[in-house]
Amino acid sequence: MSKISGKETKPEIIVRKYLFARGFRFRKNDKRYPGKPDVVLPKHKTVVFVHGCFWHGHVNCKKSKLPETRKEFWKNKILSNISRDKDNVKSLKEQGWRVIVVWQCQLKNLKLIEETCSNLVQNIIAPE
Repeated sequence: MSKISGKETKPEIIVRKYLFARGFRFRKNDKRYPGKPDVVLPKHKTVVFVHGCFWHGHVNCKKSKLPETRKEFWKNKILSNISRDKDNVKSLKEQGWRVIVVWQCQLKNLKLIEETCSNLVQNIIAPE
């Protein structure tokens, strides 16, 4: 587990390449903001988090299943990640940022990537 990197993950790279190809300019993993968002779009006052389903406890996702060993440890770890994520989102919203979360499972094949990323672009340009 120590070999798993917290940034420059494949899902993050997919999202960033998609946004960059469509003309968006952004900062990545900016430490000035709570939670070090994966993508910060200052021009649009929007941040994007690309969450791994396991690490951030994606509800009703196959990839978020806890391991059979050390269940209590993993349960506490994931719950603390979820709690920290909620605090970060709340803090960012209080600072006037729009927060968008993209899940790893939404980027598992080309059709889903296109659908998810085009929705992401729409939410950045014309928020709901």
